[in-house]
This record gives sequence, C-alpha cells and structure tokens, in this order.
Amino acid sequence: MRIIPLLVSVFVVSVTSITCTSYGRHQASDVRVVPYVNLNKYAGTWYEIARYPNHFQKGCVASTALYTLRDDGKIDVLNQCRKNTLEGELLSAKGTAKNVDKKTNAKLKVTFFWPFSGHYWIIDLGERYEYSVVGHPERKYLWILSRTPEMDDDLYNQILVRIKQQGYDVTKLMKTLQAEP
Repeated sequence: MRIIPLLVSVFVVSVTSITCTSYGRHQASDVRVVPYVNLNKYAGTWYEIARYPNHFQKGCVASTALYTLRDDGKIDVLNQCRKNTLEGELLSAKGTAKNVDKKTNAKLKVTFFWPFSGHYWIIDLGERYEYSVVGHPERKYLWILSRTPEMDDDLYNQILVRIKQQGYDVTKLMKTLQAEP
C-alpha cells in the first residue's frame, strides 16, 4: 500500500517537469527575430547602451563590439570594455560568429571559447542600422547597441516597449557608462 502514494508522487513530479520543460521551450520559441539582416551593413562598431547583468561583463564600462565579415562567411567578433572606470584597464575578448539562419541572418551562434557557443539573436534593428537589440531565445541575455556612444531617450524608450512585448524584463536592464562622444 505504501507504493501507491510513491507512484502517485513520481507521476505528479514527472508531469510537472514535462509541463515546465514544454512551457520553457514554448517561451523561447516565441522570441521573434527581425525579418532580415544585411550582414554587410551590420558589420562595424557597436556601442553598448544597456544590458542584462552577466558574469562575463562584470565591472565593464564603455563596452563595444566590432564585427568583421570574413571570406568564409563567418564573422570575427571583438568585444572590448574598460574595467570599472572609463580610464580602467582595457579588456578584450575575441570570438567568431556563425550565421545559423540563412533566411533572416538574424540568428547567430557566437563562440569565444571552443567548444562553447551562445545564441545571438537580433530581435530589433533600426532601418538605417543605427541601433540593434540582441537577445537570447530563453531571455537569459539582452543587449541594446548603438552606432554611437549615446542614444536618444525617446528611441531608448520605444525600444523598451518592443523588448517588453517580446517578454523580456526591462527592469533588469542596466545602462552602460560610455565616454562622451
């Protein structure tokens, strides 16, 4: 008789786990990327305006990303920041991005330490490629990028509305200190 409550408990835990896993998968699948990214226009320098806090950028200010197209179709990535202050030590991380969605060019896999890679999904993009929003399909990471070190407050707030509509928690965003232009 003691086995029945145990079996019921295992069943309930199993169903709950499957439901939570399916819900998580559904949540990730509803993150929308932009319809198309011209990677030639996307290449170049981007300034980080805001980001979700993460361990690999702890203490980073004046963060930038430089994307350079390669002949083999991959993208060289150079991320840089200053440690703690605008005059702090310059830190760099070099990586490679691979386009994993040829239809949109909006889903990339970025590798800084082989064999580990991360999702880099372009979920919002200015018509003139003046800003970009990069997210993660499970909403773990988020970056707002600009071609300039500063972004107009009205544009920033419009971006926040669209990010929130995608299910990202905008209260987690922290603005990035950038040097005056």
